[in-house]
Amino acid sequence: MSILRVDKLLANLSYGSRKEIKKLVSQKRVRIDETLVLKPEEKFDTEKNKLYLDGIHINYEEFEYYMLNKPKGYISATEDNIHKTVMELIPSKLKGLAPVGRLDIDTEGFLLVSNDGKLAHRLISPSNNVPKEYYADIEGRLPEDVQKIFAEGMPLEKDFTTKPAKLNIISRDANTAKISLIIHEGKFHQVKRMFEYVNCKVTYLKRTSFAGLTLDKNLKLGSVRKLTKEELDTLKTY
Repeated sequence: MSILRVDKLLANLSYGSRKEIKKLVSQKRVRIDETLVLKPEEKFDTEKNKLYLDGIHINYEEFEYYMLNKPKGYISATEDNIHKTVMELIPSKLKGLAPVGRLDIDTEGFLLVSNDGKLAHRLISPSNNVPKEYYADIEGRLPEDVQKIFAEGMPLEKDFTTKPAKLNIISRDANTAKISLIIHEGKFHQVKRMFEYVNCKVTYLKRTSFAGLTLDKNLKLGSVRKLTKEELDTLKTY
């Protein structure tokens, strides 16, 4: 059961400031079920009652979870003065939504967006070993023992050595390769830096799965959808 104030809920859904919502109430535009709301601080049960504004049902969920197929050109942030942000692609008014982790501006693929802070913290914590899988196009000659190098971990910083990563070589020729890679951290430019360590360059990068969930093949670049109950249950195992 969740008992909420009318003004707090409407403000959280970006229907206006507390002052603006007070005006909506005074104009008799808000009701709970069939009863007009007379005070903005009036409370109601989100499980038993329905809230309406101008006769339109206000659907409320405390937490929202979105799978976004991130395109290039968007940064993983809630706001920015220079670049477009992934939040511009999310069709929700709920405050507090934010990307869970990050993808570089030129990286495509699966980005989780939610306002569930506790879950987000668990999913991005290195100690929880949450898997992230990527597809990449590589330029350069991969060493013959490259899979062993990735599996043993590599020092990318003075105090940071990658955890064992699983590298699968899909195809290769003398100077290019197509690979998939599973890592369990999310350091800045990590995948690119890992290939730089073996004198190669990532020319295209896409995250294909995150925390046991695979990017929906029907989700076009720039498109988004809510997670299913089954997908959310998978996330909550971490």
